[in-house]
Amino acid sequence: MTDTASTTAARAHARAQAAAAALAVPVLPDDIAEAKITWAQRIPSGGYADVTLGRGTRIRLTDPDGAAGAQLLLLRAGATWERLNVADTVKVPWQAYLSTGHPLLSDQGRILATLVADTSGHHDTLCGPTAHGRALLRLAGAKQGLEPRDIGPTVSLFRGVRVESDGALTATGSAGPGASVDLLVHLPVVLLIANAAHPLDDREPTALDIVAWTAPEELGATHNTDPEYQRAVQNTEAAWLAARTTEVTA
Repeated sequence: MTDTASTTAARAHARAQAAAAALAVPVLPDDIAEAKITWAQRIPSGGYADVTLGRGTRIRLTDPDGAAGAQLLLLRAGATWERLNVADTVKVPWQAYLSTGHPLLSDQGRILATLVADTSGHHDTLCGPTAHGRALLRLAGAKQGLEPRDIGPTVSLFRGVRVESDGALTATGSAGPGASVDLLVHLPVVLLIANAAHPLDDREPTALDIVAWTAPEELGATHNTDPEYQRAVQNTEAAWLAARTTEVTA
């Protein structure tokens, strides 16, 4: 056990902890100018993160060692009663399996984020987090002033599940080291994430890397041509315009 009985020993221990933490940083992507990066963090096994991200932010989550378990929850910043609705995220695109072009929807029919790139293909919208994962998300939420009741169902990245013909759920594991997922944020969000095991895949997770950067020009791109997605885009843009107009006239 570390001796922290004296001020000198406690200071040495704290500085050693800080030095160790400073080493745990994600590898920054080569294709993104460093000046555009707004947030970067490596989340260890059993760790969590919370951050508020602006509209037009692009987020890359990477599984460097092949066994990360990202339990992800998004809430609308400034109106956290509006949050990720996993049921609508599955229902509106007519697809339970996340892939490129899939929106992460709120229960107001608005897009909080769109999955715009994916080299993993091993995700889950059906099982939610383990008890440990939910506890980590509650800790992350508390740092944003959220209550346990605000922590709703999540999507799981890098741990796949498939539904069999008899309705059984089967874990499909991960895609291996280096897989990544990119999300584009459509409305300002609070992002909560826990790096934890999956209910059907209890392997100890490895590190999870997250890097966010400004990419507002990508909001004008067509990420999905489905009519349901386009209606959600219209709902989202109308809400954003109304919010901006209120700010200007207030």
